[in-house]
Amino acid sequence: MAEERDLDNTGLFGEIRRMVRTSGAVGGIAARIAGHKMGLRSDHSAHAGDLKSILGGLKGPLMKGAQLLSTIPGALPEEYAIELAQLQANAPPMGWSFVRRRMATELGPDWERRFRSFERDAAAAASLGQVHRAVLPDGRRVACKLQYPDMQATVDSDLRQFRMAVGLYYRIDSTIQQDDVLVELTARLREELDYTREAANLRLYGLMLADQPDVSVPAPVEELSTRRLLTMDWLDGRGVQSVLDTGPSQDQRNAMARALFHAWYVPLYRYGVIHGDPHMGNFTVRDDYGLNLLDLGAIRIFQPRFVQGIIDLYRALERNDEDLAYHAYQAWGFVNMSRETMRVLNEWARFIYEPLMQDRVRPIQEDDDPQFGRAVAERVYAGLKRTGGVRPPREFVLVDRSAIGLGSVFLRLGARLNWYRMFQDLIADFDAAQLAARQQDAMRAARVPTPIES
Repeated sequence: MAEERDLDNTGLFGEIRRMVRTSGAVGGIAARIAGHKMGLRSDHSAHAGDLKSILGGLKGPLMKGAQLLSTIPGALPEEYAIELAQLQANAPPMGWSFVRRRMATELGPDWERRFRSFERDAAAAASLGQVHRAVLPDGRRVACKLQYPDMQATVDSDLRQFRMAVGLYYRIDSTIQQDDVLVELTARLREELDYTREAANLRLYGLMLADQPDVSVPAPVEELSTRRLLTMDWLDGRGVQSVLDTGPSQDQRNAMARALFHAWYVPLYRYGVIHGDPHMGNFTVRDDYGLNLLDLGAIRIFQPRFVQGIIDLYRALERNDEDLAYHAYQAWGFVNMSRETMRVLNEWARFIYEPLMQDRVRPIQEDDDPQFGRAVAERVYAGLKRTGGVRPPREFVLVDRSAIGLGSVFLRLGARLNWYRMFQDLIADFDAAQLAARQQDAMRAARVPTPIES
């Protein structure tokens, strides 16, 4: 084996750092991954932490792409995947002069007359925009999410860099072929730029979760919303971590987890729709420990056959039925896959499905090792490499990300529930044709635009 070279005190690492800070963070990711694969040794944990700090300060979609790749086994070196998975959208907000100009552009020069009050300081800042509290003339409290300037150009630039980084990594290691992942990421990010689409998503989720009293969804104010401004109900709530810091009881922890389960999986199994971004910044906790579901930009609408495939794979694992499992992967869009590769993927599927297969109260993960999931991912990656690799279909990307993201939150909550019973309640009367009809009716009622496909 070639001798490793320590780069920490050489000019090359300084050049990599310069690339990250001046030529785009993705170029830096690519360079570091390349060094990692070529046997160039450095302080990975320090570099990964630095990388997280750089990406966390960006006002753009690059962070979302990094988060997405961090959930796919083998897509990034372990140190980077661990750090990037923790990214949250905490970019510094834009100042009042920007807000005033943008609001005038969206609602006209007399925009302030349309509010009883409008707070100058942002209440929250995210990757694509920032949120201001306001009150309408009738007393209705609202949140105004205002998109940052030039985001279309930023998205296009970031996606070009992201493709470059993934392309470089693919030339070094082609075990996980990311082509369809990038297509999916591109489509969903472009959808997020259109706040009229997110307003439709709010209406859709309001319909789909109307019978779930433990989940609240803000209603949009359509006359005060545009492609770059989304005005919606202000929902009072606390951040999940601030609630955990108060030491909630087990019942309260379970209530939060149950609401989260409903918020994500009732839409999926009843309507074929999933929220693809389950990090803790996208919901807040009500006083009764139900949840407010907030940012609804990253939504994926599935064909009924895909949801049927999720349930078929669950049944296949229950029965050790390899033929049914293979059929399920085909329904998801996996092609040219060997049975050996399928068996490797089944190890990942068993990790995801395990809590749903045991009819008892339990935590989401019984192994106390916080890196247990990463260890499973590494074994799966090694198995895929041994069996010739795999090309994840685009439909698979957000449902896998949601499962991993939700599992992380359930772990943080310390919830103990009968996940099996909750899942069985959702799928007991599943019928793909009925799901298709419900989906069509709900999308028509909510006036959801046709999804972007490329």
